[in-house]
Amino acid sequence: KVITYGDIAKKIAVKINKESMSSQAVGGAVGHNPISIIIPCHRVVGTNGSLTGYAGGIHAKIKLLELEGIDMSRLFIPTKGTAL
Repeated sequence: KVITYGDIAKKIAVKINKESMSSQAVGGAVGHNPISIIIPCHRVVGTNGSLTGYAGGIHAKIKLLELEGIDMSRLFIPTKGTAL
């Protein structure tokens, strides 16, 4: 299942009884995931469907999602930004 950084932030905020949490903070944590084989961070995407920030590279992220049978029709590679 694909999930957004924002959705994870909302779930964490509820769990820790906070009003909100930064999706950028989630992105930072996901980006430092040392066990991506166990915690599948390649399934985290931007709210708008952008395929940003995967340590193995965007093309590896795409390949993993395709192998898992994820519908890629609403996902895209961003053309600019810092999380490429």
